[in-house]
Amino acid sequence: MTERYLYDLSEGDASMKPLLGGKGAGVAEMLRIGIPVPDAFTVTTTACVAAMNNDGQWPDGLWDDILAALDRLEQRTGRRLGDAERPLLVSVRSGAVQSMPGMMDTILNLGISDTSVVALGAESGNPRFAWDAYRRFIQMYGEVVETVPAHVYEDALAALKSDRGVQQDTDLTEQDLQQLVQTYLTLSREHMGEELPTDPKEQLRRSIDAVFRSWLNPRADVYRRANNISADLGTAVNVMQMVFGNRGDTSATGVCFTRNPATGAKELYGEFLVNAQGEDVVAGIRTPRPLAEMEQVLPAAYRQLLETMTKLEQHYGDMQDIEFTVEDETLYLLQTRNGKRTASASLKVARDLVAEGVIDEREALRRIEPAQLDQLLHPAIDPQHGKTPLTKGLNASPGAAVGTVVFDAVTAERRGKAGDPVVLVRWETTPDDIAGVIAAQGVLTAHGGMTSHAAVVARGMGKPCVAGASAIKIDALAKTLTIGDTVLGEGDSITLDGSTGEVFAGALDLVPPQVNEDFQAIVGWADKIRRMDVRANADNGEDAAKAREFGAQGIGLCRTEHMFMDETRLPAVRKMILADDEAAREAALAEILPMQQADFEAIFDAMSGLPVTIRLLDPPLHEFLPNLVDQALLVQRLELQNGDAAELAEAKALLGRINALTEQNPMLGTRGVRLALMFPEIAVMQVRAIARAALAVKGRGGDPHVEIMVPLVAFAQELQRMRELITETMAQELAAAGGAELPFTVGTMIELPRAAVVADQIAEFADFFSFGTNDLTQTGIGISRDDAEGAFLAAYVDADIVPANPFSSIDVDGVGGLVALGTERGRSVKPDLKVGVCGEHGGDPASINLFEKIGLSYVSCSPYRVPIARFAAAVAVLNQQDQQA
Repeated sequence: MTERYLYDLSEGDASMKPLLGGKGAGVAEMLRIGIPVPDAFTVTTTACVAAMNNDGQWPDGLWDDILAALDRLEQRTGRRLGDAERPLLVSVRSGAVQSMPGMMDTILNLGISDTSVVALGAESGNPRFAWDAYRRFIQMYGEVVETVPAHVYEDALAALKSDRGVQQDTDLTEQDLQQLVQTYLTLSREHMGEELPTDPKEQLRRSIDAVFRSWLNPRADVYRRANNISADLGTAVNVMQMVFGNRGDTSATGVCFTRNPATGAKELYGEFLVNAQGEDVVAGIRTPRPLAEMEQVLPAAYRQLLETMTKLEQHYGDMQDIEFTVEDETLYLLQTRNGKRTASASLKVARDLVAEGVIDEREALRRIEPAQLDQLLHPAIDPQHGKTPLTKGLNASPGAAVGTVVFDAVTAERRGKAGDPVVLVRWETTPDDIAGVIAAQGVLTAHGGMTSHAAVVARGMGKPCVAGASAIKIDALAKTLTIGDTVLGEGDSITLDGSTGEVFAGALDLVPPQVNEDFQAIVGWADKIRRMDVRANADNGEDAAKAREFGAQGIGLCRTEHMFMDETRLPAVRKMILADDEAAREAALAEILPMQQADFEAIFDAMSGLPVTIRLLDPPLHEFLPNLVDQALLVQRLELQNGDAAELAEAKALLGRINALTEQNPMLGTRGVRLALMFPEIAVMQVRAIARAALAVKGRGGDPHVEIMVPLVAFAQELQRMRELITETMAQELAAAGGAELPFTVGTMIELPRAAVVADQIAEFADFFSFGTNDLTQTGIGISRDDAEGAFLAAYVDADIVPANPFSSIDVDGVGGLVALGTERGRSVKPDLKVGVCGEHGGDPASINLFEKIGLSYVSCSPYRVPIARFAAAVAVLNQQDQQA
């Protein structure tokens, strides 16, 4: 069967979104349910993909199909493209499957020319409107299709307004616009080296091709990567009959949301402009008016819009983002889509829709992105700061943004990627600024409204944004920001409060995030559905308590080496390392034991009644000693100074011990289980501390659940010997405590490929497995994290060699395959073997989805990611059910 690449509007519906894109499917669905929309046809996403896969060459027959669809559109409208009497004008718009606001290209008013402009003006009785449409077309077509630099047209427009002494485009007269059209045509010819095409069908062909190409433009690519949208999806192209919001004072254009996208409140939210086209609103060229004021200006269209908003939200069961045009008091909808919203708004909307009976809890969970919960766990500005704001703009996207001022997207991207917190300050943002917006902590604009590009993109990414702060003055050349009497230069600190719209000089203090009722309710729904437990990685009582507060069901990883690193303990630790014999080492360990015991008691207290997995010492001993080079330089300095002989001898002894312990590749050297088998007295001390801490907590009414984990096991015999040592030590401690009872389990961390392959052998001596996927990624792929992340990994992601940083989101086929293999082989020996993950991937939603497929028992992550993991574990269950349905 021949692939079909084109559909008339009446042939589509919402279910065809993968084929028609979000915009095409949305407009078709609106037509189907009786909402007024302009007529159109859609070139499918598959046509775009076919062209991409063939060096831009269109599929055979596509142009013929477009001409036939155009003919049908002309017959239905009673107009012809470019006609001298009843001209049809069309827009050519992109329409990705997943919403990508402002990232691809649009051409409006196609079909206007020296001939049709007269007819359009005569028919409307408003020649000025027709010439305004003409100059807009030349500019958009020239920029998008013929790659004429945008500033060429903008400079000419600015010069004309300056010459006429006017501020707004709407202040230009018909004669002014006629002159501007001629200027634009001349400028286009100069930059193109030829005349702008006058055949409207040729313009249409080139415009559709340009929209196809825009799918691969840099800003679209950056946006896709930031939002995990596949480049293989392609974009649809919508050819739609123009309706005109710039036809005079009875016409308008606007954008509205069925609920507040910043807060989620069920209230009127939107903006409009009289005598304007849609790009004027979203580009922030003119500051629009609040939607409520439309009731006085265009009351009939306003009432119809409110009715339509309610109808669309009920139909889709979600908050809608709507673009509309009013032409001579007649309302048309150009687009509807599920609205981008802040994290807090997303949770409130979901919770309210469930309360209203529109959707159920399971559907609500599907609607929320795990990353949105992450945004709510970021710090906020301390409300007690007591500082006076420099100015106040529109609170376009909430949250705290603290950073140094930068004035262009390139600098923001460069410095942001280098780890510097920056705030992007612009007159207004454009889609080309996307990389800078992603890298910045927040965005401040002097112009634009709540539905401007900056506001919409920032909300979708969880970036704080203050828009339309008209009191600020920006000197891009001098790189200064002036607000009243305050002048800030590039590199000066600034704070934005996206929740209030306030702007402050300097870096204000932040406070920890507060989990609200909506957050707790949503995560509570997730707990009803998820199968896997969620634990936390914590190394002290404070972190353990915070983890429990966030709903952790135990500790999946307690890294005991972090307890050794305290400056007050390092002397005792070094004394243990420098000991000449076992007796001296035992004496040093006796000093450390009560310190470790106190740490474990705090954790057992915080996690009473829940399991606590304590990993025995993992890193090599030299990590607790001074740097080799620094110590060698110290010895040299002491020798040159002929200083204290005892001090020099001590320094030399320490240098000798560092030399003896330093390894060429310490990550694969004497660490983990190898260290415990070489120096068993260290492991014995740790087990004693665990036993005594648990008994102490139990003695005061607590309920410690002890799990002891042996790291870096590669051979079953290693775990066998360690299990014997742990069991014997625990028995001694319990006997010394008068025969007390203390159940405990012994397991291992699987972080080497060999361990995964021979997991059936290791399982003979293990009560549980915990995959250390950080090290398993290093050993499985054969890369050093510290080196790779600073060198080639980013380039690998950009070049699509790997889909994501494998240390942030698990390598599904490789490392994920090892996790699946180790789990399968371990459970082949012990079917009920408890298997978890305690690497960083335990808090990554995409990785959690894989772990649900594999059937792991639990994931463990940092305390602040516990709610995200709880939520992601539920979504993973829903995903599995959807795939099996």
